[in-house]
Amino acid sequence: MKQAAGRSLRWYEHPAVGIVLAILFLGVLWSAASRFLGFTSFPGPISAVKELRFLITDPAALWAILQSVGRMFAGYVWALLVAIPLGLAMGRSRIIYQIFYPLVSLAYPMPKAALMPILMLWFGLGSFSKIFVIAMGVSLPVLYHSYQGACRVERKLVWVAQAMGMGPVARLFKVILPAALPEIMIGCRVGVVMALIVMVSSEMIARQEGVGNLLFTSMDMAQYATVYAAILVLAILGFVLDALFEHVRRYLTRWAESNEGGA
Repeated sequence: MKQAAGRSLRWYEHPAVGIVLAILFLGVLWSAASRFLGFTSFPGPISAVKELRFLITDPAALWAILQSVGRMFAGYVWALLVAIPLGLAMGRSRIIYQIFYPLVSLAYPMPKAALMPILMLWFGLGSFSKIFVIAMGVSLPVLYHSYQGACRVERKLVWVAQAMGMGPVARLFKVILPAALPEIMIGCRVGVVMALIVMVSSEMIARQEGVGNLLFTSMDMAQYATVYAAILVLAILGFVLDALFEHVRRYLTRWAESNEGGA
């Protein structure tokens, strides 16, 4: 028998409880595996957490983390500003689709971090190369879902807007973009994960600054507790960013969810 839709959750049904239990389970599993294997390169969770406290209080390590977050944010925003309008335009214009689709199909399967050596030769080891490759990694899933969202917009909405005298640009941003937003947000959420992955990969290749450099340097110096602490930093960062994005997504697409609930 179905339970009432408006009932309050029991304590064990709360999402936070599931997260805490998952963390405890992984911690126990990690500790058991570390003790069983006995590798110096595989310290237990207690050692990693102690090192994590040092990382977030050490000014140099904290600055490296902030640099990585800043580059990731810059690349992510850059990708959204380019990929969303282009994806919407490809979904509504056959000419634009035919111009850009061959380029997108060539770039999509290419590992984005593999471009870092070329970008380093062109632009040096600075932040621009890393931001550029992050933007490339984020832009493709965002562009794809923006294109799919634009293709699914009902034609009658576009016809009504056209009858009201809206030009192509006005229709794109006032009609097509809001209607395609739920699909676009899927691509944006995938883009958050891609930004994190490409950011770490690019910094490990460039070996100059950031969390990726900290991770690689710690491996070279056999500071394995620091390696796992850096991985914990990345895991926490990914979890927090995904949770924040989910709140933003729910806020921006609340009208779509309310329509589905009333259907």
